[in-house]
Amino acid sequence: MRVQGTVQGVGFRPYVHRLAGELGLGGWVLNDEQGVLCLVEGLPEAVSAFLERLPGEAPPLARVTAVRAEQVPPTGRSGFEIRGSERGPGPAPPVTADAATCADCLAELWDPADRRFRYPFVNCTNCGPRFTIVTGVPYDRARTTMAGFEMCPRCREEYDDPADRRFHAQPNACWECGPRAWVQGTEGEAVAVAGALLREGAIVAVKGIGGYHLACLAGDEAAVGALRARKHREERPFALLARDLEAARTLVRLGPDESLLCGPVGAIVLAPRRADAPVAASVAPGSAELGVMLPYSPLHHLLAAEVGAPLVLTSGNRSDEPIAHEDADALERLAAIADAFLLHDRPIHTRVDDSVVRPGAILRRSRGMVPEPLALPVPATRPLLACGAELKSTFCLASEGRAWVGHHVGDLKNYETLRSFELGVEHFERLFAVRPELVAHDEHPDYLSTRYALGRVGVEPVAVQHHHAHLAACLAEHGETGPAVGAIFDGAGLGPDGTVWGGEILVGGLSGYERAGHLRPVPLPGGDRAVRQPWRMACAWLGETFGAAPALPAALAGAVERRDWAAVGELARSGLASPPTSSAGRLFDAVAALCGLRPEVTYEGQAAIELEAVCDPAERGAHPLPVAGGVLDARVLIEAVAADLAGGVPVAVVATRFHHGLADATVQACREAAVAAGTELAVLSGGAFQNRRLLERTQAGLVAAGLRVLVPRRLPPNDGGISFGQAAVVAAGGGTRPAG
Repeated sequence: MRVQGTVQGVGFRPYVHRLAGELGLGGWVLNDEQGVLCLVEGLPEAVSAFLERLPGEAPPLARVTAVRAEQVPPTGRSGFEIRGSERGPGPAPPVTADAATCADCLAELWDPADRRFRYPFVNCTNCGPRFTIVTGVPYDRARTTMAGFEMCPRCREEYDDPADRRFHAQPNACWECGPRAWVQGTEGEAVAVAGALLREGAIVAVKGIGGYHLACLAGDEAAVGALRARKHREERPFALLARDLEAARTLVRLGPDESLLCGPVGAIVLAPRRADAPVAASVAPGSAELGVMLPYSPLHHLLAAEVGAPLVLTSGNRSDEPIAHEDADALERLAAIADAFLLHDRPIHTRVDDSVVRPGAILRRSRGMVPEPLALPVPATRPLLACGAELKSTFCLASEGRAWVGHHVGDLKNYETLRSFELGVEHFERLFAVRPELVAHDEHPDYLSTRYALGRVGVEPVAVQHHHAHLAACLAEHGETGPAVGAIFDGAGLGPDGTVWGGEILVGGLSGYERAGHLRPVPLPGGDRAVRQPWRMACAWLGETFGAAPALPAALAGAVERRDWAAVGELARSGLASPPTSSAGRLFDAVAALCGLRPEVTYEGQAAIELEAVCDPAERGAHPLPVAGGVLDARVLIEAVAADLAGGVPVAVVATRFHHGLADATVQACREAAVAAGTELAVLSGGAFQNRRLLERTQAGLVAAGLRVLVPRRLPPNDGGISFGQAAVVAAGGGTRPAG
């Protein structure tokens, strides 16, 4: 039998050994370059039972994607053995993602009679660090950052015993032989010291599995405010660490989605905040949700229990920098932020941020999810690298039918994040033995990811349009090739006509697309300044709607100078430094500014997030947004928004009517494009569809119209999925190659 999938480093061989023993079968099992290979021999009914049970009863971290069996002549073998790994010339098998501490290890952690009582690094084959400590393949201890820790006799005995759940658990360790933790410059038990500092209001840098976090008491306004000021993070929400599920319930309303918090991924889960949540107001200003996680490592479990109250647990970096993961770098970069450092001596090889999810969607695919491969519906006949976009950057390697999407890097706007991107690509190329012959990139020439791609020597570059990549990513993750109609709404992406796209109705598949419709373009006054100052988009949309020089709305009078408003209006009318844009994100910005919610933003998507947050769930009305010739003319919608606000309609009602109007128009545009193209398949993707109100109403409308709707499930709808879409397009023969 050939077993493929995530089947190495997860206890799969001892599982096979136990199953064969239970059924009285002889044979052997080993790891090789394709996954797991095993031979079983015995009575026909026992062999049949083995085949039937093998994928369904696999260990918790295993992901079996295929089992191929071949009958061979029996030899009378009675014993069953686990053989050593074999590494051939083929592509590497999947490397396992890091996994949250399992129940068995937690029981040991809290058991005073256990030799690993309160040991901060307890793990087994069902949990613990994997991807973040791997330095090479095949996956064994010598090729991890645990190589410097020699196992004591008792740990070695567990490691060598196929009946033990620590059989070949590469990070296996204990108090006697493994890593240790300490608080810099102090004596005493590390977690107790760090917990006392946190209870006193300190900010503590905590070295975790994929990098450093910055922690403080979530209910301490002074501590949270100090963290914001030192980190230069003005308003973007902080993530929270709750000790357990009961504590998480005091922060957010989880309902049936509680399982998202408790799985092996250990992600940050966005959920509706409770009005009485015991957190400081500055934890998540203006947000209707809180991001909550449970402890996913023994160290986090110990620290959360020691403090006994929710903690802010945010990435250990300064604004716009990658998360710190090396000790010397962390001590230097975080010295001006943290009052103390909780350190340990297990090196982190690959820095990885926490994953972020919402029920039904992944918003950031990183620790706990990467590097699980995705299947390509059209195999890549030549190995390739896809470099993604600029925001929420990821990369993707692809070979034959598999694609490995890298971890979240961040926004490629400075040298530090670009260097992290480059190191990640180099590590993946070594880990999965992929030597790219093609390199895919966004059509925008100024993205650092594009410049990196074009700077690669010895590979053929292929440009992929931004919104086509969004469409392709969603199709490919569902195993589809198209054709489909896609509503791709986001902030910005360069269109082939040289304008800024972002509210697109596309028809096509992996290999190509056509623009079937779009939001009516308006000027983007000041270019990128309009992204940071939504009031500029309000001015542009009012000018397009009413003509002449629009008056400064009362809701903006206290935030915008009249002379600035007049100057921006003139800029938009002149077209100078005001490229046309069809961006849905900028339409959200305009409405949020007109409602007086957010004249300026401090992080990407803030205006749209706050506009969604104020919506009235009881409102059923919708602003009109006509569709003609595929063009969604939002001037009519803006006129209705302005009339409502002038008439004293509550902002909550206006915001809801806007969402409903945009969703209904999107349904109409998609339905018309689908009929013209003869397809019944629809895709909703792009960062704007992180908005649940927009997504759910649009999806319901398309289903009611008889369309089959796909939305991103295994990848983010935002630019974190772009690299996979680029890979899928190039594998299918799409994209644009340089002339000659």
